[in-house]
Amino acid sequence: MAVNSFSLFNQPGDMNQKPNEDRDDPVATPDQETPASQETGAAGAQRDPGEVIAALAAENAELKDRSLRALADVENMRRRTQKEVADARAYGATNFARDMLTVVDNISRALEAVPEADRAALDERTRGLVEGIELTQRDMLKTLERHGVKMISPLGERFDPNLHQAMFEAPDPSVPNGTVVQVLQVGFTIADRVLRPALVGVSKGGPKAGAEAPQTGNA
Repeated sequence: MAVNSFSLFNQPGDMNQKPNEDRDDPVATPDQETPASQETGAAGAQRDPGEVIAALAAENAELKDRSLRALADVENMRRRTQKEVADARAYGATNFARDMLTVVDNISRALEAVPEADRAALDERTRGLVEGIELTQRDMLKTLERHGVKMISPLGERFDPNLHQAMFEAPDPSVPNGTVVQVLQVGFTIADRVLRPALVGVSKGGPKAGAEAPQTGNA
C-alpha cells in the first residue's frame, strides 16, 4: 500500500512545536525578581537619602583618619630611622675610641717623663726618639679628630661640670674663682657627647669669674 508522504510530515502540531515545550521546569523571565532582590530593592527604596549621605560621610571620615594615621606612622618611622643612622655614624666608633684613649695616655706619660728643660741635654738618638713619640701623638690625635673625637684640655678656662670633673680645689686669690688651674688628665668628646671628662683642679677664693678687676690709683 502506498504511504502518503504528505501525511507523515504534515501532522497537526509537528511543524509549530518548539524544542523546549516538553521541559518541566519553567524558564525565568528577566522581569521576574528573586525574593532577596525584592527585599533589597524595598530596603533601598525605603532608606532615607539623608541617612545614606551621612553613612557615606562617616565612612569617608573614618578612611581619611586611617590614611592620616598611616602616613604619620610612616613619617615617624622615617625620622626614627634617619636618627638611628645619624647616631650610628656619629657614635659608632665610641667603644673603639674609648679603648684608644689608653694608648694616648701612655704616650703622654712617656713624653712627660722627659721634660722640655731636660731635652737639650739629651743625645741625638734620644732626642730623635722623643721627637718620634711627639709625632706619633700628634698623628693619633688628628686621626681621632677626623672621626669626631676631640681632646679637652681646659687649662685656664672656666670650670664646666658638663665637660670637667673637679678633683680638688686650689686656694688662689689671684685667679678668678672656678678657673681650671691644673689638668690632671685631658678629656675627650665624640660628636656632642662626653667620651671622658677632663680631670682638673679648680681655683678657690679669688674674684668671681667675669667680674671686673678692682681699679687702682686715682681716676
